[in-house]
Amino acid sequence: MLGREGFSIFLGAAFGAGLIIIGAGYGISKIGSCAVESMARQPEVAGNIQTAMIISAALIEGATF
Repeated sequence: MLGREGFSIFLGAAFGAGLIIIGAGYGISKIGSCAVESMARQPEVAGNIQTAMIISAALIEGATF
C-alpha cells in the first residue's frame, strides 16, 4: 500500500504527465493549423511545408512520449 508520501509523488507525476500531454497536443495542433494556412497562401511550396510540419510534429511527439 502507498503511504501519504507515495500517493503524493504518484499524484504529482500523473499531473505533470497530463500537462505534458496537453502541451504536446496543443503544439502539434498549432503546427498543423499554421502549416495548412501557409499551404493555402503559397501552394507552390506546399510539399516543403508539409515535410517540415511532419518532422516538427514527430520531434515533439518523440520528446513527449
